[in-house]
This record gives sequence, structure tokens and C-alpha cells, in this order.
Amino acid sequence: MILNLCVGTSVISLTVLIHTFGLIAITHVMAHLVAHFRMHGRRSRVLAMISVVMGLFTVMTAEVWLWAGMYILLGVLPDFETALYFSTITFSTVGYGDVVPAHGWRVLAALEGVNGFLLIGWSTAYLIAAGTRIGPFKAGEHF
Repeated sequence: MILNLCVGTSVISLTVLIHTFGLIAITHVMAHLVAHFRMHGRRSRVLAMISVVMGLFTVMTAEVWLWAGMYILLGVLPDFETALYFSTITFSTVGYGDVVPAHGWRVLAALEGVNGFLLIGWSTAYLIAAGTRIGPFKAGEHF
């Protein structure tokens, strides 16, 4: 179990770094898009939000792939396709149960679920902030 906790803590730390720098990059890209295209109309705000969502999706995809790579590296799952599928359903906390890790790695999988839950929540908060600052839900316009 100690190995699970050490590996899990390491991967969680890496995903937090990926998420932090990913959100910083998305913020810079959005600032550039807003300045360059002078996003004031409704259509451009929707385009801005699509860009934010795709950026968040890209960041979380990298995190899921990191977890999947770790499962392969540790020999927890038999092939990368299975590892990627398992990582995706675990990170998103869907957890179908049709693929399960080896008995000794269940805690690691649980840590991925908690990691995904927190990072998806962080992404949701970022998306709401972007929607109220530059997106179609600017403060004072609809509420």
C-alpha cells in the first residue's frame, strides 16, 4: 500500500503541475484572442468559451494519459488501450467496473478518482470564471 501512496502522490503532483500550467496557458491564449479579435459580440464570446473548453479538455486529456502511462509502466493493466479506457472512466469518476486493476493497485486507482474529481472541479470553477469575465455570461448582462 505504501507503494500505491508514493506513486499516487507523485502522479497527483504531476497532474496538478500540468493543470496549473495548462490553465495559465489557456488564460494567456484567451487574453491574446480577446485582444486580437476584440471579442465584444455574442458570437465571439461563444468562440472564446469553445476555446476555453477545448483547452480544458486538452489539459485533462494529458492528465488521463499520464495516469494510463503509469498503469502500463507498473504493469497494472495489460495494454495501453485498456489502461487509457480505465484511466478515463476512473479520472472522470464514472467507474463502470468492467475493467479493474490488479488487486494490489486498487488504492492507486482510487487516488486517480479523487485526483480527477478535484481537477474536474477546478476546471469547472475556471470555466465559470471565464464565462463571467469574457464569455457569454458576463456579469450584469444576464443576471
